[in-house]
Amino acid sequence: MAAETRLRRLPMSDALPTTPTDNLSQELLGKPYDELTPIQKSVIDLICAEAPAEVGAHLKLDDRTFWQRLADSVAAVGGSWGFIGGFFVMLVIWVGLNVLILGRYISHPFDPYPFIFLNLLLSMLAAIQAPVIMMSQNRAAAKDRLQAEHDYMVNLRAELEIMRLHDKLDELRSREVEALMVQQTEALKLLKDEVAKMSGASKLKAIAGAKPLAKTRTKAPAHAAKKG
Repeated sequence: MAAETRLRRLPMSDALPTTPTDNLSQELLGKPYDELTPIQKSVIDLICAEAPAEVGAHLKLDDRTFWQRLADSVAAVGGSWGFIGGFFVMLVIWVGLNVLILGRYISHPFDPYPFIFLNLLLSMLAAIQAPVIMMSQNRAAAKDRLQAEHDYMVNLRAELEIMRLHDKLDELRSREVEALMVQQTEALKLLKDEVAKMSGASKLKAIAGAKPLAKTRTKAPAHAAKKG
């Protein structure tokens, strides 16, 4: 019933699909198959084939290159509290070595205040680390986008399958109701026939009982006339 209702709402040009995929796309999404997005087409194809949704190889296997693994490692280390703590300890050692030890006792520090060489190293580290972290983030974003597309496909298929299940349940319920109505109609018809037979039999009995009574009534006046 629900599927017929959807088909009635569609234009006449779309009411008669030519392929099972067109039929499903019209029934579930209300669009022709050619107007669907690639993900929706893949979902319709999986439903038609009754095949499970497979996870892509890019989501199951680690197909990263050496440089991609290196970028991920640099991003993982550079974005941790361990890196911050270690970097802070290195700065303290650098400043203490040049100011307290070499500057006070040797008078020839390799990077005296205001630590120009240290600033150069920090600038170089930031210039190299930032693009590496961005490369890792871009690759992770691309993988997350593929994972989101796969999740959307699975959720869409689950929703469409639930819609089909509801349609089938509605159709079964309507058939059961129709069969129950037919049975009730037949039962009422049989009951009416039985009532008609019973009423006919009671009328015949009443007529058969009335005839002897009429005969006795006619015989009684005749006997009274003879006596008179």
